[in-house]
Amino acid sequence: MRYVENAPRFLFFTGKGGVGKTSVACATAVELASHGRRVLLVSTDPASNLGQVFGITIGNLVTMIPSVPGLAGLEIDPEQAVEAYRERIIAPIRGLLPEMEIAGITEGLSGSCTTEIASFDEFTRLLTDDSEYGDYDHVIFDTAPTGHTIRLLQLPGSWTEFLSTGGDASCLGPLAGLERQRATYAAAVATLTDPARTRLVLVARPQQSALTEIERTFSELTAIGMTDAFVVINGVLPDRAGDEPIASAVRAREAAALSAVPATIADLPRDVLELKAGNVVGLDALRAFFGPDRADAPAADGAAVPDLPDAPLAALVDEIERDSRCLVMCMGKGGVGKTTIAAALALALAQRGHEVLLTTTDPAAHLTETVGEAVEGLTVTRIDPVDALEQYRTRVMATKGRDLDKLGRAALAEDLMSPCTAEVAVFQQFSRAVHDSRRRFVVMDTAPTGHTLLLLDATGSYHREIARQMGPAHLTYSTPLMRLQDPAQTKILVVTLAEPTPVLEAVGLRDDLERAGIHPWAWVVNNSIAAAHPESAFLRTRARHEIAQIAHVRALADRVAIVPLLAEEPIGVTRLSALTGAISQPAA
Repeated sequence: MRYVENAPRFLFFTGKGGVGKTSVACATAVELASHGRRVLLVSTDPASNLGQVFGITIGNLVTMIPSVPGLAGLEIDPEQAVEAYRERIIAPIRGLLPEMEIAGITEGLSGSCTTEIASFDEFTRLLTDDSEYGDYDHVIFDTAPTGHTIRLLQLPGSWTEFLSTGGDASCLGPLAGLERQRATYAAAVATLTDPARTRLVLVARPQQSALTEIERTFSELTAIGMTDAFVVINGVLPDRAGDEPIASAVRAREAAALSAVPATIADLPRDVLELKAGNVVGLDALRAFFGPDRADAPAADGAAVPDLPDAPLAALVDEIERDSRCLVMCMGKGGVGKTTIAAALALALAQRGHEVLLTTTDPAAHLTETVGEAVEGLTVTRIDPVDALEQYRTRVMATKGRDLDKLGRAALAEDLMSPCTAEVAVFQQFSRAVHDSRRRFVVMDTAPTGHTLLLLDATGSYHREIARQMGPAHLTYSTPLMRLQDPAQTKILVVTLAEPTPVLEAVGLRDDLERAGIHPWAWVVNNSIAAAHPESAFLRTRARHEIAQIAHVRALADRVAIVPLLAEEPIGVTRLSALTGAISQPAA
Protein backbone atom coordinates (compact mmCIF):
# COMPACT_ATOMS: atom_id res chain seq x y z
CA MET A 1 0.00 0.00 0.00
CA ARG A 2 1.58 3.24 -1.18
CA TYR A 3 -0.17 5.41 1.38
CA VAL A 4 1.50 3.52 4.23
CA GLU A 5 5.02 4.04 2.89
CA ASN A 6 6.93 6.64 4.95
CA ALA A 7 3.69 7.35 6.79
CA PRO A 8 3.76 10.54 8.89
CA ARG A 9 2.56 10.63 12.47
CA PHE A 10 -1.06 11.61 11.69
CA LEU A 11 -3.17 9.79 9.11
CA PHE A 12 -6.72 10.93 8.33
CA PHE A 13 -9.01 8.47 6.55
CA THR A 14 -11.95 10.31 5.05
CA GLY A 15 -14.55 9.85 2.33
CA LYS A 16 -18.25 9.44 1.64
CA GLY A 17 -20.18 7.26 4.08
CA GLY A 18 -20.16 3.54 3.40
CA VAL A 19 -16.93 3.37 1.40
CA GLY A 20 -15.10 1.32 4.03
CA LYS A 21 -13.07 3.97 5.85
CA THR A 22 -13.27 2.08 9.14
CA SER A 23 -12.12 -1.21 7.60
CA VAL A 24 -9.20 0.45 5.80
CA ALA A 25 -8.20 2.51 8.84
CA CYS A 26 -8.38 -0.48 11.21
CA ALA A 27 -6.43 -2.72 8.86
CA THR A 28 -3.79 0.01 8.48
CA ALA A 29 -3.49 0.35 12.25
CA VAL A 30 -3.01 -3.41 12.61
CA GLU A 31 -0.44 -3.41 9.79
CA LEU A 32 1.63 -0.59 11.35
CA ALA A 33 1.44 -2.16 14.81
CA SER A 34 2.63 -5.50 13.38
CA HIS A 35 5.85 -3.73 12.39
CA GLY A 36 6.52 -2.64 15.96
CA ARG A 37 4.99 0.83 15.78
CA ARG A 38 2.97 2.27 18.65
CA VAL A 39 -0.38 3.23 17.14
CA LEU A 40 -3.44 5.06 18.47
CA LEU A 41 -6.58 4.48 16.39
CA VAL A 42 -9.13 7.24 16.89
CA SER A 43 -12.72 7.53 15.66
CA THR A 44 -14.15 11.03 15.29
CA ASP A 45 -17.46 9.64 14.04
CA PRO A 46 -20.31 10.15 16.54
CA ALA A 47 -21.60 6.77 15.32
CA SER A 48 -18.28 4.95 15.72
CA ASN A 49 -18.06 1.17 15.42
CA LEU A 50 -14.36 0.55 16.15
CA GLY A 51 -15.31 -1.66 19.07
CA GLN A 52 -17.39 -3.95 16.89
CA VAL A 53 -14.57 -4.41 14.38
CA PHE A 54 -12.15 -5.56 17.11
CA GLY A 55 -14.76 -7.33 19.23
CA ILE A 56 -14.12 -5.25 22.38
CA THR A 57 -15.62 -2.19 24.06
CA ILE A 58 -13.83 1.05 23.15
CA GLY A 59 -15.03 4.31 24.62
CA ASN A 60 -13.93 7.85 25.36
CA LEU A 61 -10.76 6.67 27.12
CA VAL A 62 -7.68 5.22 25.44
CA THR A 63 -8.16 1.44 25.40
CA MET A 64 -5.45 -1.08 24.59
CA ILE A 65 -6.36 -3.70 21.97
CA PRO A 66 -5.20 -6.87 23.81
CA SER A 67 -4.78 -9.00 20.69
CA VAL A 68 -2.62 -6.41 18.88
CA PRO A 69 0.51 -5.38 20.82
CA GLY A 70 1.23 -1.68 20.43
CA LEU A 71 -2.29 -0.75 19.30
CA ALA A 72 -4.77 1.31 21.31
CA GLY A 73 -8.19 2.66 20.40
CA LEU A 74 -10.20 5.76 21.29
CA GLU A 75 -13.74 6.77 20.30
CA ILE A 76 -14.60 10.45 20.71
CA ASP A 77 -18.11 9.81 21.98
CA PRO A 78 -20.09 13.08 21.91
CA GLU A 79 -22.07 12.43 25.11
CA GLN A 80 -19.04 11.40 27.14
CA ALA A 81 -16.98 14.24 25.66
CA VAL A 82 -19.68 16.76 26.61
CA GLU A 83 -19.86 15.44 30.16
CA ALA A 84 -16.08 15.62 30.61
CA TYR A 85 -15.92 19.05 28.96
CA ARG A 86 -18.76 20.42 31.07
CA GLU A 87 -17.15 19.09 34.24
CA ARG A 88 -13.80 20.74 33.40
CA ILE A 89 -15.59 24.08 33.13
CA ILE A 90 -17.95 23.79 36.10
CA ALA A 91 -15.73 22.00 38.65
CA PRO A 92 -13.59 25.09 39.50
CA ILE A 93 -16.67 27.21 40.27
CA ARG A 94 -18.74 24.60 42.09
CA GLY A 95 -19.19 25.85 45.64
CA LEU A 96 -18.18 29.39 44.70
CA LEU A 97 -21.42 30.37 42.97
CA PRO A 98 -25.06 29.85 43.98
CA GLU A 99 -26.65 26.63 42.77
CA MET A 100 -29.06 28.60 40.57
CA GLU A 101 -26.15 30.12 38.67
CA ILE A 102 -24.42 26.75 38.37
CA ALA A 103 -27.65 25.29 36.98
CA GLY A 104 -27.85 28.12 34.45
CA ILE A 105 -24.28 27.54 33.29
CA THR A 106 -24.94 23.80 33.05
CA GLU A 107 -28.03 24.41 30.91
CA GLY A 108 -26.02 26.76 28.71
CA LEU A 109 -23.52 23.98 28.11
CA SER A 110 -26.15 21.42 27.05
CA GLY A 111 -26.85 22.29 23.43
CA SER A 112 -25.54 21.02 20.11
CA CYS A 113 -22.94 23.78 20.00
CA THR A 114 -21.38 22.43 23.20
CA THR A 115 -21.49 18.91 21.75
CA GLU A 116 -19.47 20.05 18.76
CA ILE A 117 -17.01 22.07 20.83
CA ALA A 118 -16.47 19.21 23.27
CA SER A 119 -15.64 16.77 20.47
CA PHE A 120 -13.46 19.41 18.84
CA ASP A 121 -11.66 19.99 22.17
CA GLU A 122 -10.77 16.27 22.29
CA PHE A 123 -9.63 16.40 18.67
CA THR A 124 -7.24 19.33 19.18
CA ARG A 125 -5.72 17.67 22.24
CA LEU A 126 -4.87 14.63 20.13
CA LEU A 127 -3.06 16.86 17.66
CA THR A 128 -1.22 19.05 20.16
CA ASP A 129 -0.88 17.38 23.59
CA ASP A 130 2.42 15.51 23.48
CA SER A 131 2.38 15.02 27.24
CA GLU A 132 -0.60 12.67 26.87
CA TYR A 133 -0.24 11.31 23.33
CA GLY A 134 3.42 11.89 22.48
CA ASP A 135 4.44 8.25 22.93
CA TYR A 136 2.50 7.13 19.84
CA ASP A 137 4.40 6.80 16.56
CA HIS A 138 1.16 7.11 14.60
CA VAL A 139 -2.29 8.51 15.36
CA ILE A 140 -4.83 7.22 12.83
CA PHE A 141 -8.15 9.04 12.53
CA ASP A 142 -11.15 7.07 11.27
CA THR A 143 -13.35 10.04 10.54
CA ALA A 144 -17.05 10.70 10.15
CA PRO A 145 -18.41 11.00 6.58
CA THR A 146 -16.95 13.91 4.67
CA GLY A 147 -19.32 16.79 5.45
CA HIS A 148 -18.82 16.35 9.20
CA THR A 149 -15.07 15.76 8.79
CA ILE A 150 -14.47 18.82 6.62
CA ARG A 151 -16.08 20.96 9.32
CA LEU A 152 -13.98 19.31 12.04
CA LEU A 153 -10.74 19.89 10.13
CA GLN A 154 -11.70 23.47 9.32
CA LEU A 155 -12.58 24.36 12.92
CA PRO A 156 -9.02 24.97 14.22
CA GLY A 157 -8.57 27.68 11.61
CA SER A 158 -12.10 29.03 12.14
CA TRP A 159 -11.67 29.35 15.90
CA THR A 160 -8.15 30.79 15.50
CA GLU A 161 -9.52 33.48 13.19
CA PHE A 162 -12.51 34.11 15.47
CA LEU A 163 -10.35 34.57 18.59
CA SER A 164 -7.80 36.66 16.70
CA THR A 165 -10.52 39.20 15.91
CA GLY A 166 -11.47 39.43 19.58
CA GLY A 167 -14.65 37.37 19.26
CA ASP A 168 -16.79 36.52 22.28
CA ALA A 169 -15.71 32.98 23.21
CA SER A 170 -18.71 32.13 25.39
CA CYS A 171 -19.08 28.85 23.50
CA LEU A 172 -15.72 27.81 24.90
CA GLY A 173 -16.86 28.19 28.49
CA PRO A 174 -16.85 31.09 30.99
CA LEU A 175 -13.42 30.31 32.41
CA ALA A 176 -11.62 29.33 29.25
CA GLY A 177 -8.15 30.86 28.93
CA LEU A 178 -8.32 32.56 25.58
CA GLU A 179 -4.57 32.87 25.06
CA ARG A 180 -4.12 29.16 25.77
CA GLN A 181 -6.99 28.30 23.42
CA ARG A 182 -5.57 30.50 20.69
CA ALA A 183 -2.16 28.84 20.99
CA THR A 184 -3.72 25.36 20.98
CA TYR A 185 -5.77 26.01 17.85
CA ALA A 186 -2.79 27.60 16.07
CA ALA A 187 -0.71 24.51 16.90
CA ALA A 188 -3.48 22.28 15.55
CA VAL A 189 -3.52 24.26 12.28
CA ALA A 190 0.26 23.96 11.99
CA THR A 191 0.04 20.17 12.46
CA LEU A 192 -2.77 19.67 9.95
CA THR A 193 -1.01 21.68 7.24
CA ASP A 194 2.44 20.12 7.66
CA PRO A 195 2.87 17.25 5.15
CA ALA A 196 5.73 15.89 7.24
CA ARG A 197 3.26 15.30 10.07
CA THR A 198 -0.18 14.81 8.46
CA ARG A 199 -1.47 12.80 5.51
CA LEU A 200 -4.97 12.56 4.04
CA VAL A 201 -6.14 9.16 2.82
CA LEU A 202 -9.16 9.73 0.57
CA VAL A 203 -11.19 6.51 0.52
CA ALA A 204 -13.78 5.88 -2.20
CA ARG A 205 -15.71 3.06 -3.80
CA PRO A 206 -15.42 2.72 -7.59
CA GLN A 207 -18.55 4.85 -7.96
CA GLN A 208 -18.98 8.26 -9.51
CA SER A 209 -20.63 9.81 -6.43
CA ALA A 210 -17.90 8.55 -4.07
CA LEU A 211 -15.12 9.80 -6.37
CA THR A 212 -16.82 13.17 -6.76
CA GLU A 213 -17.07 13.39 -2.99
CA ILE A 214 -13.35 12.86 -2.35
CA GLU A 215 -12.60 15.43 -5.04
CA ARG A 216 -14.76 17.94 -3.14
CA THR A 217 -13.09 16.97 0.13
CA PHE A 218 -9.59 17.34 -1.30
CA SER A 219 -10.44 20.73 -2.83
CA GLU A 220 -11.86 22.09 0.43
CA LEU A 221 -9.03 20.75 2.59
CA THR A 222 -6.36 21.90 0.15
CA ALA A 223 -7.80 25.38 0.64
CA ILE A 224 -6.86 25.23 4.34
CA GLY A 225 -3.38 23.89 3.57
CA MET A 226 -3.76 20.10 3.76
CA THR A 227 -1.92 18.95 0.64
CA ASP A 228 -0.35 15.52 1.28
CA ALA A 229 -3.04 13.13 0.02
CA PHE A 230 -3.42 9.58 -1.30
CA VAL A 231 -6.46 7.89 -2.88
CA VAL A 232 -7.66 4.41 -1.93
CA ILE A 233 -10.27 2.78 -4.19
CA ASN A 234 -11.92 0.19 -1.95
CA GLY A 235 -14.28 -2.66 -2.78
CA VAL A 236 -13.54 -3.22 -6.48
CA LEU A 237 -15.43 -6.30 -7.71
CA PRO A 238 -12.81 -9.01 -8.41
CA ASP A 239 -12.68 -11.12 -11.57
CA ARG A 240 -13.57 -14.24 -9.56
CA ALA A 241 -17.08 -12.79 -9.05
CA GLY A 242 -17.83 -14.31 -12.44
CA ASP A 243 -19.55 -13.05 -15.58
CA GLU A 244 -23.21 -13.39 -14.63
CA PRO A 245 -25.32 -10.36 -15.64
CA ILE A 246 -25.19 -8.57 -12.29
CA ALA A 247 -21.42 -9.02 -11.95
CA SER A 248 -20.79 -7.87 -15.52
CA ALA A 249 -23.01 -4.82 -15.04
CA VAL A 250 -21.37 -3.82 -11.76
CA ARG A 251 -17.89 -4.34 -13.23
CA ALA A 252 -18.73 -2.17 -16.26
CA ARG A 253 -20.14 0.53 -13.97
CA GLU A 254 -16.98 0.51 -11.86
CA ALA A 255 -14.72 0.66 -14.91
CA ALA A 256 -16.64 3.65 -16.28
CA ALA A 257 -16.34 5.48 -12.96
CA LEU A 258 -12.60 4.79 -12.68
CA SER A 259 -11.97 5.92 -16.25
CA ALA A 260 -13.52 9.28 -15.40
CA VAL A 261 -11.75 10.07 -12.12
CA PRO A 262 -12.05 13.83 -11.49
CA ALA A 263 -8.99 15.74 -12.71
CA THR A 264 -8.26 17.26 -9.28
CA ILE A 265 -7.46 13.86 -7.80
CA ALA A 266 -6.46 11.91 -10.92
CA ASP A 267 -2.73 12.45 -10.36
CA LEU A 268 -2.71 11.61 -6.65
CA PRO A 269 -0.99 8.34 -5.65
CA ARG A 270 -3.60 5.58 -5.76
CA ASP A 271 -4.11 2.14 -4.19
CA VAL A 272 -6.84 -0.33 -5.22
CA LEU A 273 -8.41 -2.88 -2.84
CA GLU A 274 -10.70 -5.70 -3.99
CA LEU A 275 -14.12 -6.41 -2.50
CA LYS A 276 -14.04 -9.26 0.04
CA ALA A 277 -16.48 -12.14 -0.09
CA GLY A 278 -16.98 -12.01 3.69
CA ASN A 279 -17.51 -9.25 6.24
CA VAL A 280 -14.44 -7.38 7.50
CA VAL A 281 -15.03 -7.97 11.20
CA GLY A 282 -12.53 -9.43 13.66
CA LEU A 283 -8.76 -9.50 13.86
CA ASP A 284 -8.27 -12.35 11.38
CA ALA A 285 -10.16 -10.43 8.70
CA LEU A 286 -8.16 -7.26 9.41
CA ARG A 287 -4.82 -9.06 9.22
CA ALA A 288 -5.84 -10.59 5.89
CA PHE A 289 -7.36 -7.38 4.54
CA PHE A 290 -4.45 -6.45 2.26
CA GLY A 291 -3.87 -10.05 1.12
CA PRO A 292 -5.77 -12.48 -1.16
CA ASP A 293 -9.37 -13.28 -0.25
CA ARG A 294 -10.13 -16.92 0.62
CA ALA A 295 -13.71 -16.51 1.86
CA ASP A 296 -15.32 -17.93 -1.31
CA ALA A 297 -13.63 -21.32 -1.37
CA PRO A 298 -14.72 -23.79 -4.12
CA ALA A 299 -16.40 -25.98 -1.48
CA ALA A 300 -19.06 -23.28 -1.09
CA ASP A 301 -20.13 -23.41 -4.75
CA GLY A 302 -23.19 -25.58 -4.24
CA ALA A 303 -24.49 -23.90 -1.08
CA ALA A 304 -27.95 -22.44 -1.64
CA VAL A 305 -29.04 -18.97 -0.59
CA PRO A 306 -32.32 -19.09 1.38
CA ASP A 307 -35.27 -17.34 -0.22
CA LEU A 308 -36.29 -13.99 1.22
CA PRO A 309 -39.90 -12.93 1.90
CA ASP A 310 -41.52 -10.54 -0.54
CA ALA A 311 -41.10 -7.03 0.92
CA PRO A 312 -41.46 -4.39 -1.83
CA LEU A 313 -40.76 -0.70 -1.29
CA ALA A 314 -44.09 0.04 -3.01
CA ALA A 315 -45.95 -1.30 0.04
CA LEU A 316 -44.45 1.49 2.15
CA VAL A 317 -45.51 4.09 -0.42
CA ASP A 318 -49.10 2.79 -0.21
CA GLU A 319 -49.18 3.29 3.57
CA ILE A 320 -47.47 6.69 3.48
CA GLU A 321 -49.96 7.91 0.89
CA ARG A 322 -52.95 6.92 3.02
CA ASP A 323 -51.92 9.31 5.84
CA SER A 324 -51.25 12.24 3.49
CA ARG A 325 -49.23 15.37 4.27
CA CYS A 326 -46.55 13.97 6.53
CA LEU A 327 -42.79 14.12 6.95
CA VAL A 328 -40.80 11.08 5.81
CA MET A 329 -37.22 10.98 7.07
CA CYS A 330 -34.67 8.48 5.73
CA MET A 331 -31.94 7.89 8.31
CA GLY A 332 -28.96 5.58 8.59
CA LYS A 333 -25.24 5.07 8.16
CA GLY A 334 -23.49 6.81 5.30
CA GLY A 335 -23.38 4.85 2.07
CA VAL A 336 -26.50 2.74 2.66
CA GLY A 337 -28.47 4.52 -0.06
CA LYS A 338 -30.63 6.97 1.91
CA THR A 339 -30.54 9.45 -0.96
CA THR A 340 -31.74 6.81 -3.44
CA ILE A 341 -34.56 5.57 -1.18
CA ALA A 342 -35.69 9.12 -0.34
CA ALA A 343 -35.71 10.08 -4.02
CA ALA A 344 -37.64 6.93 -5.00
CA LEU A 345 -40.29 7.53 -2.33
CA ALA A 346 -40.69 11.21 -3.20
CA LEU A 347 -40.90 10.45 -6.90
CA ALA A 348 -43.53 7.74 -6.35
CA LEU A 349 -45.71 10.10 -4.31
CA ALA A 350 -45.39 12.84 -6.94
CA GLN A 351 -46.27 10.39 -9.71
CA ARG A 352 -49.44 9.56 -7.78
CA GLY A 353 -50.50 13.21 -8.02
CA HIS A 354 -49.27 14.61 -4.68
CA GLU A 355 -47.26 17.76 -4.04
CA VAL A 356 -43.91 16.69 -2.62
CA LEU A 357 -40.82 18.44 -1.27
CA LEU A 358 -37.64 16.34 -1.47
CA THR A 359 -34.83 17.82 0.59
CA THR A 360 -31.65 16.82 2.41
CA THR A 361 -29.63 17.77 5.48
CA ASP A 362 -26.56 15.99 4.10
CA PRO A 363 -23.82 18.35 2.81
CA ALA A 364 -22.60 15.52 0.57
CA ALA A 365 -25.96 14.55 -0.93
CA HIS A 366 -26.66 14.79 -4.66
CA LEU A 367 -30.45 14.80 -4.86
CA THR A 368 -30.70 16.78 -8.08
CA GLU A 369 -28.29 14.44 -9.87
CA THR A 370 -30.12 11.40 -8.48
CA VAL A 371 -33.53 12.48 -9.80
CA GLY A 372 -32.01 13.85 -12.98
CA GLU A 373 -34.96 15.79 -14.41
CA ALA A 374 -37.94 17.93 -13.46
CA VAL A 375 -41.04 16.04 -12.33
CA GLU A 376 -44.49 17.61 -11.98
CA GLY A 377 -45.41 18.05 -8.32
CA LEU A 378 -41.86 17.39 -7.07
CA THR A 379 -39.68 20.17 -5.66
CA VAL A 380 -36.05 19.32 -4.88
CA THR A 381 -34.01 21.42 -2.44
CA ARG A 382 -31.10 21.01 -0.03
CA ILE A 383 -30.20 22.53 3.32
CA ASP A 384 -26.78 23.86 2.44
CA PRO A 385 -24.78 24.86 5.56
CA VAL A 386 -23.04 27.75 3.79
CA ASP A 387 -26.27 29.20 2.40
CA ALA A 388 -28.11 28.58 5.68
CA LEU A 389 -25.39 30.42 7.59
CA GLU A 390 -25.42 33.42 5.25
CA GLN A 391 -29.23 33.67 5.36
CA TYR A 392 -29.23 33.38 9.15
CA ARG A 393 -26.61 36.10 9.61
CA THR A 394 -28.46 38.42 7.21
CA ARG A 395 -31.78 37.82 8.98
CA VAL A 396 -30.35 38.39 12.47
CA MET A 397 -28.63 41.61 11.41
CA ALA A 398 -31.89 42.83 9.81
CA THR A 399 -33.95 42.08 12.93
CA LYS A 400 -31.90 42.12 16.14
CA GLY A 401 -29.39 44.52 14.64
CA ARG A 402 -31.93 46.91 13.16
CA ASP A 403 -32.16 49.28 16.15
CA LEU A 404 -28.57 48.93 17.37
CA ASP A 405 -25.99 51.69 17.05
CA LYS A 406 -22.81 51.25 15.02
CA LEU A 407 -20.87 49.65 17.88
CA GLY A 408 -23.77 47.37 18.75
CA ARG A 409 -24.12 46.16 15.16
CA ALA A 410 -20.38 45.54 14.98
CA ALA A 411 -20.53 43.46 18.17
CA LEU A 412 -23.51 41.47 16.86
CA ALA A 413 -21.80 40.85 13.49
CA GLU A 414 -18.70 39.66 15.34
CA ASP A 415 -20.74 37.28 17.49
CA LEU A 416 -22.36 35.84 14.36
CA MET A 417 -18.89 34.87 13.08
CA SER A 418 -18.66 32.15 15.74
CA PRO A 419 -18.38 28.70 14.12
CA CYS A 420 -21.26 27.57 16.35
CA THR A 421 -23.63 29.86 14.46
CA ALA A 422 -23.68 27.37 11.58
CA GLU A 423 -25.35 24.75 13.77
CA VAL A 424 -28.14 27.17 14.70
CA ALA A 425 -28.61 28.17 11.06
CA VAL A 426 -28.94 24.58 9.84
CA PHE A 427 -31.37 23.75 12.65
CA GLN A 428 -33.62 26.65 11.68
CA GLN A 429 -33.84 25.49 8.06
CA PHE A 430 -34.47 21.93 9.24
CA SER A 431 -37.32 23.23 11.41
CA ARG A 432 -38.87 25.01 8.43
CA ALA A 433 -38.84 21.78 6.43
CA VAL A 434 -40.51 19.94 9.31
CA HIS A 435 -43.17 22.67 9.52
CA ASP A 436 -43.70 22.50 5.73
CA SER A 437 -44.98 18.94 6.11
CA ARG A 438 -48.23 20.37 7.45
CA ARG A 439 -49.30 21.26 3.90
CA ARG A 440 -47.57 18.68 1.67
CA PHE A 441 -45.44 15.55 1.76
CA VAL A 442 -41.86 16.30 2.77
CA VAL A 443 -39.33 13.54 2.15
CA MET A 444 -36.00 14.23 3.84
CA ASP A 445 -32.70 12.55 3.07
CA THR A 446 -30.65 13.01 6.23
CA ALA A 447 -26.92 13.24 6.81
CA PRO A 448 -25.15 10.07 8.03
CA THR A 449 -26.13 8.90 11.50
CA GLY A 450 -23.73 10.83 13.71
CA HIS A 451 -24.39 14.20 12.13
CA THR A 452 -28.15 13.58 12.20
CA LEU A 453 -28.04 12.77 15.91
CA LEU A 454 -26.35 16.12 16.56
CA LEU A 455 -29.18 17.81 14.64
CA LEU A 456 -31.75 15.91 16.72
CA ASP A 457 -29.88 17.00 19.83
CA ALA A 458 -30.42 20.61 18.75
CA THR A 459 -34.10 19.78 18.19
CA GLY A 460 -34.35 18.42 21.74
CA SER A 461 -32.58 21.46 23.21
CA TYR A 462 -35.00 23.78 21.42
CA HIS A 463 -37.98 21.75 22.66
CA ARG A 464 -36.77 21.91 26.28
CA GLU A 465 -36.27 25.66 26.05
CA ILE A 466 -39.76 26.22 24.58
CA ALA A 467 -41.28 23.93 27.22
CA ARG A 468 -39.48 25.86 29.98
CA GLN A 469 -40.74 29.20 28.65
CA MET A 470 -44.31 28.12 27.89
CA GLY A 471 -44.91 25.68 30.72
CA PRO A 472 -45.79 28.16 33.48
CA ALA A 473 -48.29 29.92 31.22
CA HIS A 474 -50.04 26.61 30.32
CA LEU A 475 -50.13 27.64 26.66
CA THR A 476 -50.54 25.23 23.76
CA TYR A 477 -47.45 24.91 21.60
CA SER A 478 -45.85 22.60 19.06
CA THR A 479 -42.13 22.03 18.46
CA PRO A 480 -40.27 20.11 15.73
CA LEU A 481 -39.49 17.38 18.27
CA MET A 482 -43.19 16.91 19.03
CA ARG A 483 -43.89 16.43 15.30
CA LEU A 484 -41.04 13.92 15.03
CA GLN A 485 -42.51 11.96 17.94
CA ASP A 486 -45.96 11.69 16.33
CA PRO A 487 -46.12 8.80 13.81
CA ALA A 488 -49.16 10.38 12.15
CA GLN A 489 -47.03 13.43 11.32
CA THR A 490 -43.57 11.88 10.85
CA LYS A 491 -42.49 8.51 9.49
CA ILE A 492 -38.89 7.58 10.22
CA LEU A 493 -37.37 5.06 7.80
CA VAL A 494 -34.14 3.46 8.97
CA VAL A 495 -32.13 2.52 5.87
CA THR A 496 -29.42 -0.10 6.12
CA LEU A 497 -27.45 -2.71 4.22
CA ALA A 498 -27.54 -6.39 5.13
CA GLU A 499 -24.06 -6.19 6.67
CA PRO A 500 -22.98 -6.26 10.35
CA THR A 501 -21.69 -2.68 10.65
CA PRO A 502 -24.63 -0.89 8.97
CA VAL A 503 -27.13 -3.03 10.91
CA LEU A 504 -25.33 -2.46 14.21
CA GLU A 505 -25.27 1.27 13.59
CA ALA A 506 -28.94 1.21 12.59
CA VAL A 507 -29.78 -0.53 15.87
CA GLY A 508 -27.83 2.15 17.74
CA LEU A 509 -29.71 4.84 15.82
CA ARG A 510 -33.02 3.19 16.72
CA ASP A 511 -32.02 3.17 20.40
CA ASP A 512 -31.07 6.87 20.28
CA LEU A 513 -34.36 7.70 18.58
CA GLU A 514 -36.36 5.71 21.13
CA ARG A 515 -34.68 7.62 23.98
CA ALA A 516 -35.92 10.81 22.32
CA GLY A 517 -39.45 9.39 22.13
CA ILE A 518 -39.20 8.74 18.37
CA HIS A 519 -40.12 5.26 17.13
CA PRO A 520 -38.91 4.18 13.65
CA TRP A 521 -41.89 3.55 11.39
CA ALA A 522 -40.13 1.17 8.97
CA TRP A 523 -36.76 -0.27 7.97
CA VAL A 524 -35.38 -0.57 4.44
CA VAL A 525 -32.69 -3.13 3.60
CA ASN A 526 -31.08 -1.72 0.48
CA ASN A 527 -28.88 -3.23 -2.26
CA SER A 528 -29.46 -6.81 -1.12
CA ILE A 529 -27.39 -9.33 -3.06
CA ALA A 530 -29.49 -12.18 -1.63
CA ALA A 531 -32.63 -10.57 -3.08
CA ALA A 532 -30.90 -10.44 -6.47
CA HIS A 533 -30.47 -14.26 -6.59
CA PRO A 534 -26.77 -14.39 -7.61
CA GLU A 535 -25.13 -17.39 -9.30
CA SER A 536 -21.35 -17.12 -8.76
CA ALA A 537 -19.67 -18.61 -5.68
CA PHE A 538 -18.30 -15.19 -4.70
CA LEU A 539 -21.64 -13.39 -4.78
CA ARG A 540 -23.50 -16.31 -3.20
CA THR A 541 -21.04 -16.22 -0.32
CA ARG A 542 -21.79 -12.54 0.21
CA ALA A 543 -25.52 -13.28 -0.12
CA ARG A 544 -25.42 -15.97 2.57
CA HIS A 545 -23.75 -13.51 4.95
CA GLU A 546 -26.78 -11.23 4.47
CA ILE A 547 -29.45 -13.67 5.66
CA ALA A 548 -28.73 -13.40 9.39
CA GLN A 549 -28.59 -9.60 9.18
CA ILE A 550 -31.96 -9.42 7.39
CA ALA A 551 -33.47 -11.73 10.01
CA HIS A 552 -32.14 -9.41 12.72
CA VAL A 553 -33.77 -6.41 11.06
CA ARG A 554 -37.09 -8.22 10.66
CA ALA A 555 -37.10 -9.06 14.38
CA LEU A 556 -36.76 -5.36 15.25
CA ALA A 557 -38.98 -3.65 12.71
CA ASP A 558 -42.70 -2.99 12.44
CA ARG A 559 -42.37 -2.89 8.63
CA VAL A 560 -39.54 -3.95 6.33
CA ALA A 561 -38.81 -3.34 2.66
CA ILE A 562 -36.01 -5.21 0.89
CA VAL A 563 -34.53 -3.62 -2.23
CA PRO A 564 -32.36 -5.89 -4.40
CA LEU A 565 -29.05 -4.89 -5.92
CA LEU A 566 -29.91 -3.80 -9.46
CA ALA A 567 -27.96 -4.29 -12.65
CA GLU A 568 -28.13 -0.54 -13.29
CA GLU A 569 -27.42 2.16 -10.74
CA PRO A 570 -30.79 3.70 -9.70
CA ILE A 571 -30.26 7.21 -11.06
CA GLY A 572 -32.91 9.07 -13.04
CA VAL A 573 -36.68 8.92 -13.08
CA THR A 574 -37.00 5.60 -14.92
CA ARG A 575 -34.67 3.62 -12.67
CA LEU A 576 -35.94 5.25 -9.46
CA SER A 577 -39.50 4.44 -10.50
CA ALA A 578 -38.50 0.79 -10.85
CA LEU A 579 -37.65 0.67 -7.13
CA THR A 580 -41.27 1.30 -6.22
CA GLY A 581 -42.75 -0.81 -9.00
CA ALA A 582 -43.99 2.07 -11.14
CA ILE A 583 -41.83 0.74 -13.97
CA SER A 584 -40.77 -2.87 -14.31
CA GLN A 585 -37.04 -3.43 -14.06
CA PRO A 586 -35.39 -6.79 -13.40
CA ALA A 587 -33.03 -7.18 -10.49
CA ALA A 588 -29.79 -9.02 -11.00
